[in-house]
This record gives sequence, structure tokens and C-alpha cells, in this order.
Amino acid sequence: MGIRLDSASAFQGAVISPHYDSLLVKVISSGKDLPTAAAKMNRALAEFRVRGVKTNIPFLQNVLSNDQFLYGTVDTQFIDENQDLFILKPVQNRAQRLLHYLGHVMVNGPTTPIPVKAKPSSIDPVIPPVPLGEPPVGFRDVLLREGPEGFAKAVRRHDGLLLMDTTFRDAHQSLLATRVRTHDLKNIAPFVAHNFSNLFSVENWGGATFDVAMRFLCECPWRRLQELRALLPNVPFQMLLRGANAVGYTNYPDNAVFKFCEVARENGMDIFRVFDSLNYLPNMLLGMEAAGAAGGVVEAAISYTGDVSDPMRQKYSLQYYLELADELVKAGTHILAIKDMAGLLKPEASRLLIGSLRDRFPDMPIHVHTHDTAGAGVAAMLACAEAGQTSWTWRWTPWRE
Repeated sequence: MGIRLDSASAFQGAVISPHYDSLLVKVISSGKDLPTAAAKMNRALAEFRVRGVKTNIPFLQNVLSNDQFLYGTVDTQFIDENQDLFILKPVQNRAQRLLHYLGHVMVNGPTTPIPVKAKPSSIDPVIPPVPLGEPPVGFRDVLLREGPEGFAKAVRRHDGLLLMDTTFRDAHQSLLATRVRTHDLKNIAPFVAHNFSNLFSVENWGGATFDVAMRFLCECPWRRLQELRALLPNVPFQMLLRGANAVGYTNYPDNAVFKFCEVARENGMDIFRVFDSLNYLPNMLLGMEAAGAAGGVVEAAISYTGDVSDPMRQKYSLQYYLELADELVKAGTHILAIKDMAGLLKPEASRLLIGSLRDRFPDMPIHVHTHDTAGAGVAAMLACAEAGQTSWTWRWTPWRE
């Protein structure tokens, strides 16, 4: 067949030293011409399976594919003039990939460590039965039919308080460092579609989910969005967008933020809750513009701090929040949100802030998001509802903070 093998150091028990280039085996190919011999050599090299040490096989395969080499027009400058020879194709190592993974887990522990003290449950979760047929009509049907403006009007006209379920994102981001897998979310999604069709939204994306899905869960965040959309077609999806930071930790070019929102919208995202941790207006306006250009519902969120009910605390006073809200409404937000991420809202402050916003913007849906960190979250939300709040956030009982 034109292939000859001369063995060298490739024998049982051989030690391959890292201090010099050990010859494992010598391969000799022959053919009627150089291209034919090179093709045979390439095939022979592809048949080798060397594990545990690096070899020069990928480099040799690049040489055998080079036109200069095949037609004998090489000189002593060949390697210097062809630096692409060093762009090596990674070896797949399919046969031992699982063994490598198991060894990694045995030595280093699971690849998705949860940096909290939660222990694995000894109870197997039981997925509730789901009715056959299509899920009931929800607010997403309104959004698809009437667009973002019509959706906002329908939310404002709704008689009663609406809820956003954060179980799919913020709940496990706060308590489990965003480590709940797409597989687990998909298991419960059909039940949510059939039994919670009247939700304002399901928050299931943005924030830390994008980063954690790729770095720790080894998942595709886009596929999570696509698969959940297929299982939850009737409830609007909501994401947290960090303004000009998108879902990252630095300012990105404007066109990157616009394209990100466009692709997110195409893959099933509906409502973009845009915020900046410092309420820096230019960052928020960029995110709002990008979300709006993508055809999404823009929910501008004001980060809350201080205590508007305390007249001695003037830096973040009621006037500060009203003026910021004026700018966001002027910029075209469909929904106005208060993001109380530290759980600082107290009942009296809630009545004052939400009541003032409702008086100033009677036709604007108002969404309040809080954490029960200080233990006053439920009382604050009830006070917000009394003052004219349209929707608030919640999570299922096992995830409550």
C-alpha cells in the first residue's frame, strides 16, 4: 500500500521525556509522485491515536497540505514564509473525552460548583401534570397582536395587580448563584404555561444568566431562550439589560448592544428591563434605544437607594427620582420600573414614591421589583399596590428570600 512503519519509542512502558523530541514511530510513504505519496502519508497520520502526549502530527498534516511542498518548490525559508503551518487543528480525542471529564470531576470536583452552602436535596422533584392541548391565552398574545404600545396600554387597563415571576432568573441568581440548568427550567415550563398564563411576564434571561450559562453550566444561553420560548409561548419573557453593558461587565460598542437586542428579540425575548446601577442616564438611554429598535417592550428601571420618606436624606430625594422618571418617560419607555435590589423600600417610602409617580404619570404602567432582604418586602409591595403600582415581582415559595 506504500506505507512503512519503523518503530522507535512507541512500545509498552516507554517513557516519553519532555526534555527532547522523542521519536515514537517513523512513517514512510511512497507513490508515483509527490502529491500521491503525500496523500498516503496524510491518511496514515490521520489513523494514529496518540494520547497523553503532544505530537507533531497536526504540524505535519499542515505541511502535507501546502502547495509549495506538494510541488517541490520549497527552500530553507519554507517554514519562515509559511507561518500558517503553526495554526494547528485541535485533536478531537473523541474516544477519551468522557474519561478525561470523569477524571477531571474526580480530581477537581463538579464543573458547576455552587458557591453557597445549599446541599443536594434527597427528594426527587415531581413535575405536576400538564393538560393536553395548547396553553391558555396570555399577555404575550396581546403583545404579538398589538405591539409594545398596545401591550403597555393593556397592562395599564388591567383590573388588578399583575405579577412577574422571577423564579427562572433572579430567584436562583440570588440564592444559587444562577446555577439552575436549562434542563430543570424546561421540565417545569409547560406547567407554568398552562397554570400561570395570566402572568405579566416570566423573567428568565439577562443579568448573570448569560455569563453563568457559558462559563459554569457549559450551556448555550441562546438555546435556553429558544427552548423555553417553545415551551412557554403565551407568557411574555423578560430580561435584565445593563444598559450599555448589555449582559456583560463593561461598556460595549453601540452597534454590539443594538445587535444583541435584535438577536435576543428574534430568539423570543419580549420585555427588556433596562437599568444602570448608578442611574447613569446615557447608559440607560442607549439600552432603551437598542431594545426599542429591536421591537421589544422597553421597561426603564430606576435603581432605588436611600429613603425618600426621610426629609434629612436629600441626595436621593423624591425629587431626584421624579426628575429621572421624567427623562425616561420623555425617552419613550413603555413601562416605568423601580428596581429595589437591596430591599430598602419601606411601606411609607413606597406610598410616597409610587403615589407621586402615579400622580405624575397616570397612564404609565409602574412595575416595582424588590428583594425581601430586610424583611419589609411584602409590606412595601402592599403599600406600592395601594399607591397605584401596576405589577410587582414574585418567585415560587421554595425560592423566596
